[in-house]
Amino acid sequence: MKTFEFRHASSIGDAIDAATTTGAKYLAGGTNLIDLMKGGVEQPSGVIDLRRLGLTSITSTDTGGVFVEAGVTNSALANHPLIRTQYPVLSHAILSGATTQLRNMATAGGNLLQRTRCPYFMQTVFAACNKRDPGSGCAARHGFNREHAIFGASADCVAINPSDMAVALAVLDAVVHVQNETGRRTIPIDRFFVLPGRTPEIDNALDPHDLIIGIELPPSAFAEHSWYLKVRDRHSYAFALVSVAAGLVIEDGVITAAALALGAVAAMPWRLPEAEASLIGKTPTAVTFDTAAQLAMVNAQPLSQNGFKVDLGRHSVVRALTLAAVDRGAEPAPDTSG
Repeated sequence: MKTFEFRHASSIGDAIDAATTTGAKYLAGGTNLIDLMKGGVEQPSGVIDLRRLGLTSITSTDTGGVFVEAGVTNSALANHPLIRTQYPVLSHAILSGATTQLRNMATAGGNLLQRTRCPYFMQTVFAACNKRDPGSGCAARHGFNREHAIFGASADCVAINPSDMAVALAVLDAVVHVQNETGRRTIPIDRFFVLPGRTPEIDNALDPHDLIIGIELPPSAFAEHSWYLKVRDRHSYAFALVSVAAGLVIEDGVITAAALALGAVAAMPWRLPEAEASLIGKTPTAVTFDTAAQLAMVNAQPLSQNGFKVDLGRHSVVRALTLAAVDRGAEPAPDTSG
């Protein structure tokens, strides 16, 4: 690991000033950044510890939503009564990820910033990774790409975003609040992540020195009918091959609103507007869900080793919608991933 300077931030302004003047990285839970530093992928000149800033509250908003400060741990977020009752799909998604120990350390803000687990990115022994070393090439495109993107990839990068939480946030239309030396602003979740294009080293829409302050969840109509489905090689401590966040509003036996997003298929949570539109006005039946699933995968472009994700994605959408259509009293499934 490269030598670096370490300091505790005393306030939000102090953290931003330090990042602006030194180029240091922000550190919250550190469950991803420290691993990348150990492997030589990230080599910051300094690290600014945010843990003394607080930012650990979950509160109701005046509009009927919830504001989650960036320092809230994943465990605290998943188990908070407001989240379990109003946003069970988010609780379910978080509890599907990592282990209890990691969720106890990882934070909401850090979850948004976690980087791809593509092995060519994670291991510096591989020279060809445009995300880690721009211009070096993408070894995954013609190498090991079983877990890689089938949507939104480019000639320069086929990596995926690994977050479970972000997929749920996508169907909830969350808004990310950030602050830098010029002030505070908001970024809708559908604009927060960016596709690789010709600049795969850029993961999101943050400006230099932006500090995530929190995540705003608008009021949700999906509390009674939502589900997060994660399909992976093993049940515990594995990243998704395909995941689906599904939310439905069902009135008098008819679907009146729907939201669908796929995870582990692109560099960002992949919303499915055509599939969502196909559900509106329909009864929640196997035929309705199969039609939506077919539409969900129409534009998939699999690589040499991940064509199975197309069929897996179809079945996963049907399964997630089927489970979402069941009323569970707005409680997520029990945590069995640890």
